Amino acid sequence: MDLINDGMTKVCWATSIANINSPTAAECNAALDFTTRVTPDGLKTDPSTADVDNSSLASTFDTKTVGRIGFDCELTCKKGTTTPENLPFTTLKYGVTGYLLVRRGVAYNTAFAAGQKVEVYPVICGEPMNIAPAANEVAKFTSPLKVTDQPNTNATVAA
Repeated sequence: MDLINDGMTKVCWATSIANINSPTAAECNAALDFTTRVTPDGLKTDPSTADVDNSSLASTFDTKTVGRIGFDCELTCKKGTTTPENLPFTTLKYGVTGYLLVRRGVAYNTAFAAGQKVEVYPVICGEPMNIAPAANEVAKFTSPLKVTDQPNTNATVAA
């Protein structure tokens, strides 16, 4: 059976996480929940893997192995008319550091609990970009997120 994404992803912003390998349920639940403000296509956590040429002078075929990993992360969010609705826009400002938390496969309104898998990205925010206005669309912005340290894309929430 296929796993449906709709309503099954939670996106949060934490100012501190003691251990990204096992963030506590309390740390995750205390994080700002941006899920309802992120557009349906607004979560980007794309990994890239560099190639390392490992062929030799004797090689007659180019061979490669895996090299460094990097991530291209950004959030596209809706702007709001109230303080809670505009929290992503007022939080994700240039130079702000924190942790992007992403949980997949569990209903977004379910509290974080021990044993759940979560992605933890230590990031610094780039300059927010306003999305050009368009007919029949809400006001939106994109915050580029620069990964500052190796993330854990398979962390387990601790009690």
